[in-house]
Amino acid sequence: MRDPYEVLGVPKNANAAAIKSAFRKLAKKHHPDANKGDSKAAERFAEVNSANEILGDEDKRKQFDRGEIDAEGKPRFQGGFEGGGFPGGGFGGRGARGRAGPGGFEYSFSTSGPGGGMGGAGFEDILKSMFGGGGPGMGAGRAAHFEDQPFAADLDLNVTMSVSLEETVKGGTRRVRLPTGKELNVKIPAGVTAGQQIRLKGQGETAPGHPPGDVLITVTIAPHPHFKVEGNDLRIELPITLYEAVLGAKVRVPTLDGAVQLSIPKNTSSGRTFRLKGKGLPHKTSQNLSEFGDLFAVTRIILPDGNDAELEALMDKWRADHPYNPRKDLGE
Repeated sequence: MRDPYEVLGVPKNANAAAIKSAFRKLAKKHHPDANKGDSKAAERFAEVNSANEILGDEDKRKQFDRGEIDAEGKPRFQGGFEGGGFPGGGFGGRGARGRAGPGGFEYSFSTSGPGGGMGGAGFEDILKSMFGGGGPGMGAGRAAHFEDQPFAADLDLNVTMSVSLEETVKGGTRRVRLPTGKELNVKIPAGVTAGQQIRLKGQGETAPGHPPGDVLITVTIAPHPHFKVEGNDLRIELPITLYEAVLGAKVRVPTLDGAVQLSIPKNTSSGRTFRLKGKGLPHKTSQNLSEFGDLFAVTRIILPDGNDAELEALMDKWRADHPYNPRKDLGE
């Protein structure tokens, strides 16, 4: 992979805000959704994401700047081979050699015998000073072999998925696009809550010698056009007419699982709240979706649009015959 600074087009002394701004601009430019028909868009988008994973993380950026990790975020071996990595050509003139072994790289350090190299110190003495004792088979003139351990690679992908209120109740399936450009069908379990994570095993990034990572999907709930979420309860403003408020009526109220009928009693004021039990969101009880919150319907009296001469005449007569002050408790 290219140098992440080059990928994002920022200098090495760029601050965090400049890096974030460059990433957002390039991610928007190269997103596969904005480049339909461009087979290379996903590759460019993935490269931008990879660069941001390093430069957008303060610790990883410092590690990269120090040469401890490469452009893919993988650790770099800091030693030298054949004497090139040590002053004076290595230990005893022979230095260090590396070769590929069955478990990765095998590093072999050898000396020319007692008193050879490093100011006359034997390699056994050097090993003792480094590791607290030479150990079996680590005397002068013998090779000491150290097999490196595989580095843990973070191959997980984190994405966010927005679901509707209806999907939190009934569940469903949603198609999700990963930062790599890959698309997956994700099953939404009934009763899912905001902030909950869905793990897709083995669907993350891959790297040679490592098991594939996972995809971690964090759920958010999209705003609903009618319902306001209050914990496990829902609230809805219910418009009613003037004559329904005065005379009473039966009106239909939408819920997440279909409309229900609600009786509005006579002389209902605007703002009166009605409780529809069990019509809210599910909440988990002993891992079972057995209980639901409630739906609260708040009435709002809505007058007809425009001027209505008959209604105005009726209200004039009614005001003259039945005056009252609904604001008397406010001191008016």
